[in-house]
Amino acid sequence: MAVNENYDVAIIGAGAAGMMCAIEAGKRGRRVIVLDHAKAPGEKIRISGGGRCNFTNIHAGPKAFLSSNPHFCKSALARYTPQDFLGLVERHNIAWHEKTLGQLFCDDSAKDIIRMLLTEMKAAGAVLRLSTSIEAVEKSLGGFRIATSGARIDCTSLVIATGGKSIPKMGATGFAYKVAEQFGLSLIETRPGLVPLTLDPAELERLGSLSGVAVEARASVGKTAFDEALLITHRGLSGPSILQISSYWREGGEIGIRLLPGTDIAQTLKDARRGQGKQALQTVLAEHLPKRLAQFFVENAGLSAKTLADLSDKAIDAFCSGLTDWRIKPAGSEGYRTAEVTLGGVDTFGLDSRTMQARTVAGLYFIGECVDVTGWLGGYNFQWAWASGFAAGQAA
Repeated sequence: MAVNENYDVAIIGAGAAGMMCAIEAGKRGRRVIVLDHAKAPGEKIRISGGGRCNFTNIHAGPKAFLSSNPHFCKSALARYTPQDFLGLVERHNIAWHEKTLGQLFCDDSAKDIIRMLLTEMKAAGAVLRLSTSIEAVEKSLGGFRIATSGARIDCTSLVIATGGKSIPKMGATGFAYKVAEQFGLSLIETRPGLVPLTLDPAELERLGSLSGVAVEARASVGKTAFDEALLITHRGLSGPSILQISSYWREGGEIGIRLLPGTDIAQTLKDARRGQGKQALQTVLAEHLPKRLAQFFVENAGLSAKTLADLSDKAIDAFCSGLTDWRIKPAGSEGYRTAEVTLGGVDTFGLDSRTMQARTVAGLYFIGECVDVTGWLGGYNFQWAWASGFAAGQAA
């Protein structure tokens, strides 16, 4: 016979957002339980940042987030900032460092962040129950009733923090979306975000010699562009610039690639022509691009036999246009299997931006990745988890 338990707040999902919410609700004296089907908490934290957890980004403002309701994230992000989370990290004496573009990482291990959150949860009196499957969720007279594999749990406030569909091998499911639909909330179409893009077989064959080549590039869709590394793989395109732009790309569309975004490569070649005119175009280009990539572009332009002296300004400009506006039409993405995040989710027009509570269901909250708020690569999505978890923890 199932045991009946009572809590003020039940949080389903022991990831970044769920644990932060538990800490804040517990600090307010609320009786809190966190439930998760996994064997360990914070699994996505553990694998993030190459095992060192890119736990926030100092530039985590609203412009770095995608949503059908772009103003929604402003309140939570303003009330719990990267500096607030960094203060918590430093109080726990976790050594950290800043990488490029404002990304903050642990010096040692992502497990330091998990231990910190568990320590804070324990201090706040929150109960953590792992390896627990959720069999049903329903509204009750006093709030909600959750039927689990081990007990029936009654609570006044129910917080859904189960994330999106990305990386199913880590236990990701569409649970949050089912709960949202059960209680009449709308969903925004979900799709993989921050994900490598794939190419069709003909394009892969054409680029076959370039597998493993990495280069600095600007990847763009429309007016949105990111200057970071690009990696050509045996399946297609990856690297930070591609992961970033994948969130803006839609199937059937093109992406633009500008190689050497900080360099006027045409002017560079014209200048080199004065002193290196007798050298092959490919030789000089390979001083600025990986050798295989230089060879690919020169051969495709039919200029393998040409020296710099053979080329007029007009010819150099025409050749370099292929480097600065390389158009590629991806066939698709690698999907949720390798996607770092899920775009779309619970429609934010149905949530209160200050508390994350459903407007039409008192006591029901959605936080973290399951909400239609998705950040750029580089610690932004963790900051959304901390901020949205904090917001719900102040209210649930």
